[in-house]
Amino acid sequence: MRIGIVCYPTFGGSGVLATELGKALADKGHQVHFITYQQPVRLNEFNANIFYHEVRVPTYPLFDYPPYETALASTMVDVIVNNQIDLLHVHYAIPHASAAFMAKQIILKTTGRNIPVITTLHGTDITLVGRDKTYAPVVTFSINESDAITAVSNNLREETYKSFRIEKDIEVIHNFVDVSRFRKKGIDAFKRVIAPNGEKIIMHASNFRKIKRVEDVVRIFAKIREQVPSKLLFVGDGPERPGAESLGRELGIQEEVRFVGKQEQMEEILAISDLFLLTSEYESFGLSALEAMAAGVPVISSNAGGLPEININGVTGFLANVGDVDGMAAHAIALLKNAAMLETFRENARKQSDRFDIHHIVPLYEALYNRFLQEGAAQPVAFDSYVN
Repeated sequence: MRIGIVCYPTFGGSGVLATELGKALADKGHQVHFITYQQPVRLNEFNANIFYHEVRVPTYPLFDYPPYETALASTMVDVIVNNQIDLLHVHYAIPHASAAFMAKQIILKTTGRNIPVITTLHGTDITLVGRDKTYAPVVTFSINESDAITAVSNNLREETYKSFRIEKDIEVIHNFVDVSRFRKKGIDAFKRVIAPNGEKIIMHASNFRKIKRVEDVVRIFAKIREQVPSKLLFVGDGPERPGAESLGRELGIQEEVRFVGKQEQMEEILAISDLFLLTSEYESFGLSALEAMAAGVPVISSNAGGLPEININGVTGFLANVGDVDGMAAHAIALLKNAAMLETFRENARKQSDRFDIHHIVPLYEALYNRFLQEGAAQPVAFDSYVN
């Protein structure tokens, strides 16, 4: 198959999932064409089956806000025509689903080909941004015009039906993790740099947006270290970082907290971690938690969104209500103080992550694609005035 993948190229879950999916499909012999405004951060190795097409948005004095959606749709058309793309798989509804609809209509009118469009919903495109009345009519229309719709969790599927008038079935294909990548032994020298006296290492990774409640992470850690010698490792960056840093100084724990910024090799950091904290107000799935579990790191999380679908309370970690700092801290302390329980939870986390291994999930996407390609591969088409 020749597959066009449209995504955001950043560290967010939708971009990570889309990139890892494309890489896995390429490894299986499919030709994958990424279409986005810069090279995805996880697209960091050569593969003869992977192609990258940059969306260039010209700037003119007339535009205060350059029309990215129009440039994206035009780039999709160009890539489809010149590379005989069989289908488009767009990740995150805004603005990718609407741009794909526009590209689909242009291709249909100019070449007679009906390019299937699959839209995967990831979270805030539905639960936050998409609900805004500025976007809602277009989001609803473009989702309904997609040939297939998938969501990364059962919770997100239900939230979508609740928030929009969706007329089609939404299939749940969960996020995945390459389990083999995260089964690493921690590097002792690296761990000693972070925890020179054998302290437990608590980790949080996110884009530090308000919805992640990173100050809760700081408050939980402050309570943990009162009873368990420990260090806190923050991975990622974003607008809430200054507040988290300030709170750490206010609580007098700034020397025990380290911010390491955005990291591509998460498996190296997770391999030395003892516990993962995810305090989000909402997570459609919780890919960072799944990656932690694949590395054998138990998770203390809020019970929001799709997190209960992956983090099993009392088995792979613990769940608590959003904002329950005391409850999350108590769970963390109990786990860190009991070496046998911690090891059991580590093994449980690994086993649970196996259910979401990439080798189980990618075939589900392949089966979905094949539904729309039974009539054969794309045939050569010619340009006309619409695509010159």
